[in-house]
Amino acid sequence: MDLLSDPLMQRALLVALLVGMTAPIVGTYLVQRRMALLGDGIGHVALAGVAAGWLAGSAAHLAQRDALALPGAVLFAIAAAVTIERLREKGTSPADVAMAILFYGGIALGVLLIGLAGGTSSNLLGYLFGSISTVTWPDVWLSVGLSCLILVIGLGLRHSLFAVTHDQDFAVSSGLPVRVLNLVVAVLAAVTITVAMRVVGVLLVSGLMILPVAIAQQFSRTFIRTMTSAMGIGTILCITGLTVTYYHDLQPGALIIVLGVVVFAVVSSIRGILTRRSNRTSLEAIHG
Repeated sequence: MDLLSDPLMQRALLVALLVGMTAPIVGTYLVQRRMALLGDGIGHVALAGVAAGWLAGSAAHLAQRDALALPGAVLFAIAAAVTIERLREKGTSPADVAMAILFYGGIALGVLLIGLAGGTSSNLLGYLFGSISTVTWPDVWLSVGLSCLILVIGLGLRHSLFAVTHDQDFAVSSGLPVRVLNLVVAVLAAVTITVAMRVVGVLLVSGLMILPVAIAQQFSRTFIRTMTSAMGIGTILCITGLTVTYYHDLQPGALIIVLGVVVFAVVSSIRGILTRRSNRTSLEAIHG
């Protein structure tokens, strides 16, 4: 197949596979925690990290400047995630205001720094909405390393992380290191966002983390089954979206999210129909 023999698509498919598999892992914890939009905020700050990486390498060759973008995003995103988690612990109204300032200040700083680093509007759009065609082999290997970290921690600590996200009081009484585990979830979210932003962009990254989970919840009854189903759904969405855009001139990140919304609408509609039929059957059985 031409698709698999193209070096650009080889890199893109590998990254899409990694992102589709790992983003729903963290998304499952965020949905369980009712923090589905956390990815949006961290993504805004990650953009500032991209710009900072660009600025740090502005005097170097373009390839070197690009190479600093993803590490810069990782550092900024982790710093933002830790800050957000500390603010969340306080649980006060000023904390909400502080997080809003952090989110919008991050994206504004990113726009300014990219301009100072000599970037253009097309560079900015690539990170806002994804630009998988610009992924290099160093980006791929960094994504592989970060994805392995997400898989090992997200799956290896799933029982402890579930306890913390589901019932924090129970986790405390069980002797779990709740504060550390909360930070682990936040950092995993930051790492996931920086891996996924090259596929769907910082403005759509939450969709890739949450939509597969929302779809899986329509037919999965347990936490683990929801997570594993969401991983499969996320992988299928990413590979399908990227494959379609190879043959048609469409934006991959946007298509992946739209596909996810369509699948969610179809699955939830089917579930609604089956539920109504089941309720009707039960009523008929009761009334003879």
